[in-house]
Amino acid sequence: MASQLYGAAELIAERGLDGTKIEDIAEATGIPKATIYYHLDGKNAVLEFLLSDLLDMIAGAVGVAVSSSEDARTRLEAAVLAQLGVMLEHPFLCRALVGDLGRATRLPELAGALRTAFYEPIEQLLAEGVSDGSLRQVADPGAVALSVFGAITVVGLSAAVEGPSVDPSTAAVRFSAAVSDLVLDGLATPGSRDQRRGEPL
Repeated sequence: MASQLYGAAELIAERGLDGTKIEDIAEATGIPKATIYYHLDGKNAVLEFLLSDLLDMIAGAVGVAVSSSEDARTRLEAAVLAQLGVMLEHPFLCRALVGDLGRATRLPELAGALRTAFYEPIEQLLAEGVSDGSLRQVADPGAVALSVFGAITVVGLSAAVEGPSVDPSTAAVRFSAAVSDLVLDGLATPGSRDQRRGEPL
């Protein structure tokens, strides 16, 4: 039933949750209405299931990316690509969630799921990067992990909403390179960055 419900994502993306009826979801997915109600409590629960499944896919992809034997910087780049890859492989799912995210889940539960799926692995990578010399020490690893996730998520959602003109894997590589460049190297030149911090050049 799980994979069949992805048909509901396209429907919700096009009509919004308010414009979608359980009957429409049943028709689009081929799942009888009674079966949907047996497993899920209405269309809000369908959207909540889709969000949960997306987070599970992201967590799995990021988990694989961060578990390699490469240095932490390389694994962080792989994690960025992994999350964007999942999002761009499921653009209708992302589009469905853009307009109705607050109705898809209770926010404290969402925060907990995001911490497990992404923040904690990235915070661990930040610590390992300091140890292996591939990343610099940051003052607030939790805020940095949140910022990295935010950058990836906004890029992924924007690409999903606009609809990439190329295939998802090519778009994921392109956007992940841009996010990684920004996150890992920043925009300021090393000299100007040191000057702003008051450090000697």
